[in-house]
Amino acid sequence: MAVNKVCLAANNLSIEFGGLKAVSGFSCELSSGELVGLIGPNGAGKTTVFNMLSGIYKPTSGDIEFCDTESKLHKAHKLDPSRLNRIGIARTFQNIRLFPRLTVEDNIRIALHTKRTVNPVDALFRLKRFYADEQTMKDTARDLLALFKIENKVNELAQNLPYGEQRKLEIARALASNPSLLLLDEPAAGMNGQETDELMKLISFIRERFDLTILLIEHDMHLVMGICQRLIVLDYGRTIASGTPAEIRSNPLVIKAYLGSEAAAHG
Repeated sequence: MAVNKVCLAANNLSIEFGGLKAVSGFSCELSSGELVGLIGPNGAGKTTVFNMLSGIYKPTSGDIEFCDTESKLHKAHKLDPSRLNRIGIARTFQNIRLFPRLTVEDNIRIALHTKRTVNPVDALFRLKRFYADEQTMKDTARDLLALFKIENKVNELAQNLPYGEQRKLEIARALASNPSLLLLDEPAAGMNGQETDELMKLISFIRERFDLTILLIEHDMHLVMGICQRLIVLDYGRTIASGTPAEIRSNPLVIKAYLGSEAAAHG
């Protein structure tokens, strides 16, 4: 996969809550096709950065530029989450946010609503285009679920899925909006070692399959060091290091502050 044009540039982002700076001067560039990890201890500001990149929070200062698949540049910090999703930014959450009482298939179909081609008249009178569109939505949903090997659960309520499959469903739902940038917030949280290894392979696969740029937050150093091309390290809302996994692994400050014995274990 070619890594060339800048997909997203965050420039000197800062945000304050009640006079307290949660993130200060955060900058990064993500090139098209990159897989980058954002790491740091709890409270470092990682999810706050995600919330700014996805439009949930508006930065107090700084700006975000996003280049869509048609090479159109957007001032992303001025757009709300729904607009950002339509232009190609999708995310998952640290705490799973599925529609628990809807089926697995319907969770995917909800994310496909912007792809619908029917109008209200088609739906009201159940015209031929309505049924064709319904079949397209169903086929697309099941194709996505097949990639995650949960296509046999289409009629299950999302809340009845095992935890690991709920995580997969959330990623599949994010992909349904056809993003070019995918933000994954602790995708391996709560998973055992085998599930984490499977997730590593899955993230690498979907990156290639969907031509994605991926930024992920993760505490599991095995996953981070195993799949990320670059890492950005936060501490108290500030970037303290960035580089390749090998550079971060051998950075004395990072070893002392974040990785500790884990660095040696995965070195």
